[in-house]
Amino acid sequence: MDIQSIKNRFGIIGNSPALNHALNTAIQVANTDLSVLIVGESGVGKEAFSNIIHALSARKHAPFIAVNCGAIPEGTIDSELFGHEKGSFTGAVDSRKGYFETVNGGTIFLDEIGEMPLGTQARLLRVLETGEFIRVGSSKVQKTDVRVIAATNKDLLEFTQQGKFREDLYYRLSTVPIRVPSLRDRREDIPLLFRKFASDFAERYKTQSVQLDEQAQQLLVSYPWYGNVRELKNIAEQISVLSTDKVITAEALQQFLPGNGQSRSLALVPAGAGSPAPSFSEHSNTERDILYKLFFDLKKDMNDLKKMFFDMAQHQGYTQQGISEAIIPAYNPQEPLLAPANYTGNAPIVLHHTDQHEEVDETLLLSEREKEFILKALKKHKGRRRDAANELGISERTLYRKIKEYNINE
Repeated sequence: MDIQSIKNRFGIIGNSPALNHALNTAIQVANTDLSVLIVGESGVGKEAFSNIIHALSARKHAPFIAVNCGAIPEGTIDSELFGHEKGSFTGAVDSRKGYFETVNGGTIFLDEIGEMPLGTQARLLRVLETGEFIRVGSSKVQKTDVRVIAATNKDLLEFTQQGKFREDLYYRLSTVPIRVPSLRDRREDIPLLFRKFASDFAERYKTQSVQLDEQAQQLLVSYPWYGNVRELKNIAEQISVLSTDKVITAEALQQFLPGNGQSRSLALVPAGAGSPAPSFSEHSNTERDILYKLFFDLKKDMNDLKKMFFDMAQHQGYTQQGISEAIIPAYNPQEPLLAPANYTGNAPIVLHHTDQHEEVDETLLLSEREKEFILKALKKHKGRRRDAANELGISERTLYRKIKEYNINE
């Protein structure tokens, strides 16, 4: 089957060399049982490649299931994938088959594989190497014949170096890697995609298809498209529904592009660094992402700062008691701390405790801001966790954990 017929069958639009290379690789590997790792940014269409591989394989009449590893809570993902026995954990009122049992003979697509817990990774590795698995709460080894296709928008090789992903599993999964190019890497396909989306939405909403003038088309092509094909499709739908003119100018198009297409990094440039800093309203989506991630990182930084304080104080010769008193909220600031062991002066050394109270307050403030962002994202997307997680720039599992942590009632 030639590549053009594959594109027509699965709705793949574009002729860029990078896209064609990825498709050719998928076609060649489809009729084997090799594990495949599909790599690409969020929104590039990785799941479409998994469908292509399954549909062109000898397993095409067997079951196919797509599982988002980032959307399943860490405590239940083993049960979802491998099943469980009755009474194996609280709430296990019946025995249940997992995906590797129900999809026996078919294909399982594990999206966001980088979010899979290390314990589950070990179980998956056993399936890949021996075809064996054990239900949660059971000691009986079962066999399965499932082809695994995995996908990630993370750098798994870097994750292995950080201890977040098993190195043996990485090399076992990436027998055949397929890199799906971002929209920025195939800009020549952007006008084709927009025309197709505009035509589809015109048919859906019973209206005339919108068209871009030459300058608007140039703006569309030059826009960075961090959300890739998914973002382009959303913009095309917004224009199709909201625009009263059917010929879109560059000025009109700018109203639909977040931040008018400027790079996300511009939000970090201070005012006076060559050009005026963009306002918050101009880059609300971008700055929200940056601020939210900053709040997460600040928590870790505070812990690192506290550790650094301990190390510095010990290096200067402060006793353990003196260091502890300096950071415990019950410390009485009217009493001086113990001096360093090598201190010979007469004046007392006092470390004021006021700064620590401010640190605690700041930590609490960050938690409140974190909760506030989550609530706003959930409200904006009407409780849809996947969309809210994408808006916040975190995984769906992390969002689930934060919802439980803050006892958020959706």
